[in-house]
Amino acid sequence: MLSVDLNLLEDRLHREAVLRLEKEAPSRRLDRERVRRLIWHLLQGEGVILPRVQEEELVENVVNRILGLGPLEPLLRDPDITEIMVNSPTEVFVERNGRLERVPVRFRDEQHLLQVIDRIVAPLGRRVDESMPYVDARLPDGSRVNVIIRPLAVRGPALTIRKFSATPFTLKRLVRLGTLTEAMARFLQASVRARLNILVSGGTGAGKTSTLNALARAIPAGERIITIEDTAELQLSAENLVSLEARPPNIEGKGEVTIRTLVRNALRMRPDRIIVGEVRGPEAFDMLQAMNTGHPGSMTTIHANSPADAVRRLESMVLMAGLELPQPTIREYITSAIHIILQQERLPDGQRRVVEIVEVRAEEGPQGRLRPRLIPLFRFERRGLDASGRVLGEFVTLQEALETSWLQEQIRRAGFSVDDPLEE
Repeated sequence: MLSVDLNLLEDRLHREAVLRLEKEAPSRRLDRERVRRLIWHLLQGEGVILPRVQEEELVENVVNRILGLGPLEPLLRDPDITEIMVNSPTEVFVERNGRLERVPVRFRDEQHLLQVIDRIVAPLGRRVDESMPYVDARLPDGSRVNVIIRPLAVRGPALTIRKFSATPFTLKRLVRLGTLTEAMARFLQASVRARLNILVSGGTGAGKTSTLNALARAIPAGERIITIEDTAELQLSAENLVSLEARPPNIEGKGEVTIRTLVRNALRMRPDRIIVGEVRGPEAFDMLQAMNTGHPGSMTTIHANSPADAVRRLESMVLMAGLELPQPTIREYITSAIHIILQQERLPDGQRRVVEIVEVRAEEGPQGRLRPRLIPLFRFERRGLDASGRVLGEFVTLQEALETSWLQEQIRRAGFSVDDPLEE
């Protein structure tokens, strides 16, 4: 049997199939099975003899090139994969069930990877080239995509896709996943209903957005919610909901709409609650101001390694607003605005856990100025690793702190209870 260059054969089948499909019905919606039958027909016309498994793989590759994102299609369809990371044409990793692993997926070369990237960003009205060598966008299904190419990416194009979860995250689902206990979830549900302000803190990939989504879905019906995100990810079912998304500058460096601009605009939209996907700059001041002035029950996330670190980062972000506020004033602002800090981590074995929930209580500091005192209410205590590398530990309720918490009184006054059953 003569040797066959499979890459060239795949290119020929792809070109011929596209020509046939455009000629037959250019405006007709392409059906996957119809395209597959056409490619099988074209392959038979090539007169080459290949093992059946190789034929099926070749046909599937061409179908994916025509209808989807080439080699990435099987990964996008795998429900266990939550993130896809392409480091180079021959180096692809995924996060599956919380663990990173390399997968045997390859692009033919750098140009092939760039073609797939273009297929992703072009329908979104975006482009990536030397003048704009990176892009952060959202796919039609809600998945987040980040692309960065040469010269910023030294080893060639890098593509990251954080897949959209078809099932919205709720507190009840997080309990089933082991992210937190039912007692923690009931406390958080009651806190949301009682309109306490919550800050979700954690590192990259800790699951902050999923937890924020679960908290937001506990908001009682009938309230007007404004969500503000860099890239829209939250999946809320509220009836009175407005979702705002920031906009990066165009290739001329114009047209940018920042999170801070959207937070300020949201204050004019008569919101009951404002939810900011993540604070990372001067918008922190506007968010705190909203929490302090008539929008209780608002919430956001922040990149930080502990609740104390989250408070320090908030202080730094407020300084970025350029208002030259003294540090004691900033601390008073934070103390009166934030009621609960929830710390989340992605553990070494890939599990995501709420490792601490703390109450932010006001205490008197120097010159009688108020400052935040962090009081732990729930904690995940690690005890090491088992033989398979799985993290051992248990959730602990700090009962005395919880029973004497000022938050409990606020929850009771609002007419709710930490004993209320969890809702889906």
